[in-house]
Amino acid sequence: MSFSVGTTMAGLKPEHFLWEVKDRIAVVRLNRPDRKNPLTFDSYAELRDSFRALVYATDVDVVVFASNGGNFCSGGDVHDIIGPLIGLPMKDLLAFTRMTGDLVKAMISCGKPIIAAVDGVAVGAGAIIAMASDLRLATPAAKCAFLFTRVGLAGCDMGACAMLPRIVGQGRAAELLYTGRVMGAEEGEHWGFWNALHAPEVLEAEAMALARRLASGPVFAHGITKTQLNQEWNMGLEQAIEAEAQAQAICMQTKDFERAYRAFVAKEKPVFAGD
Repeated sequence: MSFSVGTTMAGLKPEHFLWEVKDRIAVVRLNRPDRKNPLTFDSYAELRDSFRALVYATDVDVVVFASNGGNFCSGGDVHDIIGPLIGLPMKDLLAFTRMTGDLVKAMISCGKPIIAAVDGVAVGAGAIIAMASDLRLATPAAKCAFLFTRVGLAGCDMGACAMLPRIVGQGRAAELLYTGRVMGAEEGEHWGFWNALHAPEVLEAEAMALARRLASGPVFAHGITKTQLNQEWNMGLEQAIEAEAQAQAICMQTKDFERAYRAFVAKEKPVFAGD
């Protein structure tokens, strides 16, 4: 029996979204721009499986979740998802909601920083995908809404009640989740949801520049940072400090740590290799 510690994903050919890997950066974008890029049962499942596979990808260090045709994602497709859900038995509904939540889990656990580059509409599950990304860039035209209550559902969808308060604060998250209203771009930047706003014509270039900056850094250590950012939600302060002590000791065994030291001594810029 053979065993491989990793796999490559540059050759991935998904059926339900666009995928490209260049310079160790994966760019994913939904591909139904005529309808503002809604999700379907199939695209949910394929995205979930792809982000799960990223854990083992040896040729991807950063992911950019990009917009397409002036919009990011309009959430679950009304006709392909919302309609068919009406009348399903509870076990099937729970299977669906668990699958959508599994996409967020896969994004959190993929081991790679994810940058959302949001233009236009990011609502419903689209807002969740942006929320579940590590860094979020947007245009002044970005419209983000957790609009679940507007379709008769609770605001607690795909981890929103756990994650959104940690980004924008409890009170602001409660307002967005109860009302389902649109959060404007400037408001979202002021609240810390968007890391930065950029003009539409440079949004993706800015996202790629940020991705290249991360990909040129100590990518093994970036994976550790992502793990700690998520695992420490469930830790007390003493446990978090101990976990970070162990994590940092692991990083001190990497060649990148030694490279940084030797570059500092030589008064040069370190060139990291991710090992």
